[in-house]
Amino acid sequence: YAIMGKRRKQAKNKTRQKAGNGILDFGPVFFYTARMQKAKKAKSVLTALFAALICAGCFIQIPIAGMIPVVLQDMLAILAGLILGPLYGTLAVFIFLLLGCIGLPVFSGAGGLAAITEGPTGGFLTGYLLGALAGGLIAGKKSSVGWLRLSLAAAAANLTVFLCGAFRFSMLFPESDVWALAVLPFLPGTVLKLIFSVPAAKKFRIILARYYG
Repeated sequence: YAIMGKRRKQAKNKTRQKAGNGILDFGPVFFYTARMQKAKKAKSVLTALFAALICAGCFIQIPIAGMIPVVLQDMLAILAGLILGPLYGTLAVFIFLLLGCIGLPVFSGAGGLAAITEGPTGGFLTGYLLGALAGGLIAGKKSSVGWLRLSLAAAAANLTVFLCGAFRFSMLFPESDVWALAVLPFLPGTVLKLIFSVPAAKKFRIILARYYG
């Protein structure tokens, strides 16, 4: 009986130890889940912030000869994709477009849905959405993305904006010189925006990864 009692006691101790180890094993899972929820909340807030920044960008524009002004909204939209990724970055641009379509004065030209379907900047506005998506997909999720890849992502995003804008402009004004009116005047500004946006995106991606994972 003494031996059997000792064995039962040892079995109970092993059972308790296994249960304890099970609880401890769930610790990293709980920590990872909490960290993911924190990161998701942070990106949701940043999505709303970028949407607001893109909207505010309509107040900073430089009129030039032609129908399309120089704006900062394209850079802000692309930055949203480079920093927040393809999902949240595209969502930020979508919110901006939605606000403009319902009539808020956030577009550089006319407001409302007609600015996209009938205005000369409609293709560029659509390009903001696709550009943010393209830039986010190419940049990827890693915070330590290299300069070359990030530069290629920004360049591809800008190219997407130009392709969408020039294509729509040629559809609306088939007899116009698309290169001279919708592309060439904006190339110097685009280069300057690239010089600023790539380092900014790299810096903010590192900050987000450090604090929110």
